[in-house]
Amino acid sequence: MLYQAWQLYGRWCRWSSPFIHLLTLTVVTFGVLAPLICHRLLHSYFYLRRWHLNPMSQEFLEQNQQEGQAALHYFEKLQIPNASEASGGDAFQPLLLVTIITVQRRNDFHYVLQVASHFHRLLQNCGARCWSHRILLCNVESDPSSHQDVRLLSSFFPMVSRDKAGENPDPRVNQFEKEKQDYVFCLEQSLLAYNPEYILIVEDDAVPEEEIFSVLQHLLLVRFSKPYLRDALYFKLYHPERLQRYFNPEPMRILEWLGLGMFLGPMLNCVYCWATGRPSLSWPIVLFFALYSMALSELVGRHYMLELRRLAPALYNIVPVTECCTPAMLFSAPSAHRALGYLKGLHCRQGFAKDIALYSLLRTKGEKAYVVEPNLVRHVGMYSSLRLNDNPKLL
Repeated sequence: MLYQAWQLYGRWCRWSSPFIHLLTLTVVTFGVLAPLICHRLLHSYFYLRRWHLNPMSQEFLEQNQQEGQAALHYFEKLQIPNASEASGGDAFQPLLLVTIITVQRRNDFHYVLQVASHFHRLLQNCGARCWSHRILLCNVESDPSSHQDVRLLSSFFPMVSRDKAGENPDPRVNQFEKEKQDYVFCLEQSLLAYNPEYILIVEDDAVPEEEIFSVLQHLLLVRFSKPYLRDALYFKLYHPERLQRYFNPEPMRILEWLGLGMFLGPMLNCVYCWATGRPSLSWPIVLFFALYSMALSELVGRHYMLELRRLAPALYNIVPVTECCTPAMLFSAPSAHRALGYLKGLHCRQGFAKDIALYSLLRTKGEKAYVVEPNLVRHVGMYSSLRLNDNPKLL
């Protein structure tokens, strides 16, 4: 008996043994290569927060400040259009209206200028495909005239303002309720001013990705024609990267994760068999590679896997939505009317901000909503208009 056990141990521990191969691969991957390669990846489990978070946060703030100055120079050098162009005087119904909600923030970052300059440049470069798109500024600063960046932008874009100057503040309206009321105002004014087919409500610290219009073109004209998407209450174009991991209580993520393992397990097994000269498929090795690829993708970060979908608009994923965050929300005209009616009947407070209020409607009203992956905007605003923080961090 002891002799047989020794023989089995000897077979397992030979250099040609699959056990030794796979054990070595696991140790080298998760103990050496992945930590070395991924220790600066912000959304990876291998990220060395203690080493990198403070300098990376400072670097991000400095770069963002430079981008704010670049956006300011962009509009200072831009030729002012004639009055009818600036006011959006054309009478046709736009396919897409981009409404930028803005409130006065720290002047040195020029958040709204960054967002507006990117959208303006991307629309100019988009050409004939985007002739039916328009941009609207929605200034919800209590005293609209105090918003310096909007005064500059008013020469280039049509604008609506929610003027509360001189009014006595309602004690029932907390900062979260005010944010919801501002959102309702901008959505309502977008419908009244243009009656577009779709409205993209963008907060003033959500900078669009370069491919946003090509992806939206594909979504609006191809994907949204499917019945289950056509009647959605809204589509989110941004979800925080830190919340995009596979290991989540969301069934679709778990199914995607299992699918990844089922796809990569047999494929990596074939590579292994070819490299070692083994003739046939081995199900235990297939299972190992399935678990290996699932673990690696989760630890490195699903966010970085999603980036591969940017190769083509057709690869973008549309999955059921989760509750957090509203930097960029897409509504069809009928769904915008429904959302307005719902939101006017809700009162927001701490712990029940407008993003959670919108998500709650899916359950109480039987609505559906979806999120587009990967993100089509970057959230650059480390200084919030709701929560004061003198020392913001990337995480």
